[in-house]
Amino acid sequence: MPSDDLLALSATELSRRIAAREVSCHELMQASLARIEALNPRFNAIVSLREPEQLLAEAGERDAELARGERRGWMHGFPFAVKDLSHAAGLPTSMGSPLSPRSPSRIDSLHVARARAAGALVIGKTNTPEFGLGSHTYNTVFGITRNAYAPERSAGGSSGGAAVALALGMLPVADGSDMMGSLRNPAAFNNVIGMRPSRGRVPGDPEQELFFQQLSIEGPMARTVEDAARLLAVQSGFDGRLPLSSPHALPSPDDIALDGDGKGLCIGWLGSIWPDLPLAPGIRDLGEKALDTFRTIGCEVEPCTLDVPREHNWSAWLRLRQLLVGGKLGSYLSDPKLFAQLKPEAQWEIEQSQHLDAASLYQASIYRSNVYRAFLKLFERFDFVVAPTAQVFPFDAELHWPDSVGGVKSDTYHRWMEIVTPFTLAGLPTLNVRAGFGEGGLPMGLQLAGPIHSDLDVLRLGHAYDRACGWGVRRPSVLA
Repeated sequence: MPSDDLLALSATELSRRIAAREVSCHELMQASLARIEALNPRFNAIVSLREPEQLLAEAGERDAELARGERRGWMHGFPFAVKDLSHAAGLPTSMGSPLSPRSPSRIDSLHVARARAAGALVIGKTNTPEFGLGSHTYNTVFGITRNAYAPERSAGGSSGGAAVALALGMLPVADGSDMMGSLRNPAAFNNVIGMRPSRGRVPGDPEQELFFQQLSIEGPMARTVEDAARLLAVQSGFDGRLPLSSPHALPSPDDIALDGDGKGLCIGWLGSIWPDLPLAPGIRDLGEKALDTFRTIGCEVEPCTLDVPREHNWSAWLRLRQLLVGGKLGSYLSDPKLFAQLKPEAQWEIEQSQHLDAASLYQASIYRSNVYRAFLKLFERFDFVVAPTAQVFPFDAELHWPDSVGGVKSDTYHRWMEIVTPFTLAGLPTLNVRAGFGEGGLPMGLQLAGPIHSDLDVLRLGHAYDRACGWGVRRPSVLA
């Protein structure tokens, strides 16, 4: 099969053909490495790439296993690159920072170990902003990752390298992580699928703090919703070392079934969530046009609002994020030389964290609780809710961050991502689906969210929507 045709297959179809020995792991690895060699110098999605000869040899070993009747799992023979905030044994974890050690990691992060156990071959890392801060993938270690559809534009982030690698066919599926939309925003910016699972669905790092870290979570990215669902099944599962991990098991990847439509379902359209939350021109129009696709598959759609003050949501977000970022990076404050090497956004988060006290953090938790209660109230009336994934279209890749949205000046480096924060605070399963393309051919997405632990229901509706919307067939011009 020609390499371009091979790389255009869904991961689900690739897995089936590899298991049937209709496609070899060596053939897939060879095609993926050729695509990376051709496009990565321009787009900078993959970093720390391993030696091709070694990867091809490992792919050959996977083929030999299949010849013996041995299949490791759904990802058998898949080239897989790990987001550069997570550990992959044998590769450095730079976190996009010049302050990170360059020595190879000795261990896999838990979700990476699960991907390896399912047969994945780790080929390298995907680029990320420094320490994952800011939804624009650039750093002083590896440089800027560029949008798959418009290379002069941002790829989003922090899973920007993963999203671009998927959109360009370098990888069948990819992992990512999401605190402030990092699985959703880059997926929207690159016309792919990204899912923030329910809190606890994908366990985190058992060696880190176990109780306060409830904002960031690992999850799947893919070119189809079905592929994302199967990767989520690989990543998820209870782990006793992580007391907040979910005991609700998913089917095995090969047993995932997403058939169905939207008949009888009621969708709440949140729009900009709050009336005064600014959106760039064209985003609301794209979202409202996309609602027609939900109606086409049988859903009823009604406008709704989240009954919690915007300022309470933002206050909770700022304090809890500062607690976590400041707790993780605060030690740099004691060394002025090291602190000066951090990106300004990291410096700001650390400095702000120094002003937190018990009363302010308790109030933040109360506000967060109210965000969750507001969603619970909506889910008494609606099965799912929908909102735009981002407040701006992909912006100039040379910018640090948008300084205004819809004519409203941004007062922080991340105010332009505010629309993702209530879903994070509530811990809801939230799937980015394709909304289409705005002026200039720039992609945008919708956040589709359901009640806590309704991950499969969200994926089923997302699958029906994605098949009906048709935007998945639009490929980047470099692949045309």
